[in-house]
Parts: sequence; structure tokens; C-alpha cells
Amino acid sequence: MHNAHGVPAVLIAAAVCPHPPLLIPEATGAPGAGDPELQRLRTACHRAVSALLAERPDLVAVVGGAGHTAEYPPRTPGGLHDFGIPVTIGGDHGPPWLPLSLTTGKWLLSRHAVPRAAWWGIASDASPAECRQLGEKLAALATRVALLAMGDGPARRARAAPGAADPEADRYEDRVAGALAAADPGALAALDPRQDRPLEVAGRAAWQVLAGAAGQDAFGAELRYRGAPFEVSYVVASWHRAH
Repeated sequence: MHNAHGVPAVLIAAAVCPHPPLLIPEATGAPGAGDPELQRLRTACHRAVSALLAERPDLVAVVGGAGHTAEYPPRTPGGLHDFGIPVTIGGDHGPPWLPLSLTTGKWLLSRHAVPRAAWWGIASDASPAECRQLGEKLAALATRVALLAMGDGPARRARAAPGAADPEADRYEDRVAGALAAADPGALAALDPRQDRPLEVAGRAAWQVLAGAAGQDAFGAELRYRGAPFEVSYVVASWHRAH
């Protein structure tokens, strides 16, 4: 794969994080660290982003679910106003605002010096082929590209039957966590978009963008977090290019 200047372009690293509004401390209304499990999730996300940037990318591509597929200007602000929380993150004052997935990504990156970033929303109902194509495009944007993929796992328990067992959601979470822990793009690419709606999955499209960006290359992986603190499945993972 080559970029526009004919220079070989590769995905050198990736981080996968969820995007619940409560990940952003200002959204909790509580001083200090707050809930211990939530703090553990935050810590895992921050470590994943730090590891991503430690690979010294030329460009960080941030991708997350959105109403439609589009690139956002770098100074588009993130905001939690749709949740009744008057929080603005980065950029010029909105509206328009980044979607929640990219708002959370902007908050995660705000603690770091980022060389250059590209902000892409991927339609939540995008086909696996569309996701793969966007991933390939993002991986070719620079010589050394790092990808931050923002996405939540199944949320059906939280919205339909809090506290109830849900073996189908558990199996889906197992597949995603296993694919991320093994740095297996093929397993991510094989996720069925028809399960998004019944299981209330918000991360499938972003994970399949990662699969497209990774292609057939070999990566090492670390699964940094797996849990459901709000009865929504969250996973945090790091991929680094195998040498």
C-alpha cells in the first residue's frame, strides 16, 4: 500500500476504546476519580492511547460510529450537549458537534501532543465492504498511520432487560474480545452487521474499519480491559505492528 506520494504506507498501531459519555469525567458530575470500575476503564483507555502515540505515527486516524460516513474538519468540537451536559471538547465552539464516538476520541487525545489527526465517522449501518474500503483509505493517508477505533459492544441488557442473562450478547462479546486479543482482522471483518440492531452494538463498523486498515499484516496485541460496568460491553485493546 502506498500513499499519494508513492511512499509505502502502513498501519503501525491501533487502539480500540469504547465511547460511553461517562468516560469523560465532566459527564459524571462527581469530583475525583468516582466509580472504581469506571476509573479502571479510563485508565485502560489512556494507556492504550499512550501506547498508540509511543509508536510515533505521522498521523492518527480516529474513526467511530456516526449517522453517516464523513470526514470532519480537525477543529470540529466534541460535545455532550445531546445528553444534556454542557461540555465542549476542543476545537471551535459548535454546533455542529462531533458524534459521541469521536467526541470521546477527542477527549482521549486531548491529554497528548498529537502530530496530525484525521477524524472520520463511519455510518453505523455501513456494510463490511464499506468499512474495509475506509480502513484501506485511512491506512494510506501517511507513511506511518495509527488508528484509534471507538466502539461499544452489546448494550441490549442495559436497554431491554437489566440484570438478565443474555447468552447471545455474551457470545458476541467473546468473539470481539477474542479477535482483538489475537489481533485477528479476519475475525473482525466476519462480524455480522445484522446483529447490530438486535444486540444494540455500536462498535461493529469501527472495528471493521480497523480490519480493513490492518489488511493481511501481522500485529501483536494486548487486551487491556473487558467488562460491562453499565451492562454495556466495553473492550480496550492495543495492536502494534509485528517486526
